[in-house]
Amino acid sequence: MEASDAPAAALSTVPQARPNSQVRPMRTPRPHLAGGHPLSDRNANEALRVYDASVKDAFDRIVPVLKRIAALQHEPEFMAAAQDLARSELGFELPLPILETAWVTQLDMRTLFAWCVFETYEQTSAAFFDQDPLQAQPGSAAAESFNSFLLECGFHLLDITPCADGRLAHAIAYALRLPFASVRRRSHAGAMFDVENTVNRWVKTEHRRYREALPNAAHEDTRYLKVVLYHFSSKDPTHEGCAAHGSNDALAASGGLSRLNDFQQAVENSFCCGASVDLLLMGMDTDTDAIRVHVPGLDGSTNLERWLDAQQVYDATAGLPASQGRQLIEQMVHEAAASAPDPGMVRLIARFLEHNISQIDYVRQFHAGAYSDAGHAERFIGVGIGFKEIHLRNLTYFAYMDTVEEGAADLDVGVKIFKGLNVSRGLPVPVVVRFDYNGRVPGARERAVVRAERVQQAIEQRYGDLVQQGLLHALLTVRDQDRHVPAEAVGSTISFASAGGH
Repeated sequence: MEASDAPAAALSTVPQARPNSQVRPMRTPRPHLAGGHPLSDRNANEALRVYDASVKDAFDRIVPVLKRIAALQHEPEFMAAAQDLARSELGFELPLPILETAWVTQLDMRTLFAWCVFETYEQTSAAFFDQDPLQAQPGSAAAESFNSFLLECGFHLLDITPCADGRLAHAIAYALRLPFASVRRRSHAGAMFDVENTVNRWVKTEHRRYREALPNAAHEDTRYLKVVLYHFSSKDPTHEGCAAHGSNDALAASGGLSRLNDFQQAVENSFCCGASVDLLLMGMDTDTDAIRVHVPGLDGSTNLERWLDAQQVYDATAGLPASQGRQLIEQMVHEAAASAPDPGMVRLIARFLEHNISQIDYVRQFHAGAYSDAGHAERFIGVGIGFKEIHLRNLTYFAYMDTVEEGAADLDVGVKIFKGLNVSRGLPVPVVVRFDYNGRVPGARERAVVRAERVQQAIEQRYGDLVQQGLLHALLTVRDQDRHVPAEAVGSTISFASAGGH
């Protein structure tokens, strides 16, 4: 492909109302380039692979280890053997109340499984904050560099809403390669974020700019950038797309854009016309992690039928030196815009696409071009507000909420997913309830604990049949959002918690 032809070739179109039954030809995974793409960060790819594997392996060892322990329950010295096995394979000891009754009755494997999931989550949270595996904590070189770049592009805050689907949980740190400390992230089913809550967060951001000049002074001409990241599947588009939109990516895109427009309209109606809000719609292929960007025009227009595909950007720049590749990406972004684009927006989107090239190489190198787990494979459900430490694909299904009542739809989707993943095998649904709080506010921690307990009670009422059968357990956690510290366990549905457990 000639460089001059690349921008036109990289533009894709989609019918505005494509029916679910229409199946698109599946992309054939491209071979991994020897040494990777010139713009790919090979060292980062290897470090991210190691981190992903280490965390998921810790969760995936639970069932095999428990099977071995179950086979030992009537052996002499069972308790000592079980604890030795748990310590060596899982890194923690098992709760004595369960082991001590194994000689009288069958070992309570459901409770033991939930216990192990919760212990592994706590280990994962502690390691994330203690070791900073992504090298992107607040104040890190990566975070400070991107914050400066974001301001140079004309934006003082980047607020991204991915779908709650666990196949997008790694969208920030992996697919877009952004420092987590530089992004405000809240996931919602179908990426259909709460407009009122987002307006409130916008108000807090602007108030801080007026009061503290952070991240910049209020008089500076920058905007709050709200992004929706919907998803689709190239391997099985009619079944493995976004469940909230019936696996119809045209509906997922239009729903995301509608919610973005509602947010912008709400801000302008409440505060003034053009009140420093810009919008961006992107999609992500959950099989390959390649993104597509609906490049907006300077006038705020977004064309649902037109996008720039990172896979085609990859191909167009694969044979170019890095500097020429970056120039071509910016040219392609400019030409893909719905109308004459904002230069800062072009620079930012070009950076997203460049970063995504590394992720495309990551999937090609370590997953043969497409993930084998095309569907859900999450290890637990995360409920509440927080989870800054979760950045791995198919690790967690998110259900962000203040109360179960307001987030019932998201949580129901998660429970339905885990009925297929766990309950169908006789294993419980593990739910980690989380509420972050502001440690500088008196009484904030206590209120966060109360909120977690209320959510636990509501979960037990809503899914009483699962709870009574031991097929749903919850761990309650809180975290001081102003400190770089792990989550703190404050309660659990596991009945022997008072005996020194969670």
